[in-house]
Amino acid sequence: MIRFLLRFLGLLLLALAFIFVVYDGMKSIADGGLFFTKVTQIWTDIHAASLQAAQATVERYTGAEVWQLGVATIVDQPASAVACVLGIVLIVLGRRKKPLIGYARD
Repeated sequence: MIRFLLRFLGLLLLALAFIFVVYDGMKSIADGGLFFTKVTQIWTDIHAASLQAAQATVERYTGAEVWQLGVATIVDQPASAVACVLGIVLIVLGRRKKPLIGYARD
């Protein structure tokens, strides 16, 4: 059940990444330049207070350096890339085990 859930969420994230690629492509064509939607922009559009709360929580428990070097680096990346990488990781974590061949069936 957990493997199914991981694969399902991974596929949803890959679909979301494709939607962001199409959206960024249409916006780039319309503006005549290269455009990428960042995760911070989407997070702020959805719920800005939670982004500030997450930053305060991470800085309180781990320090400001973790936010600046770790989380802020990831959150400043294009949303399509972050969704794609996270989706691939979830699909790999939820993959089925290979059947064993021969006598190695412990």
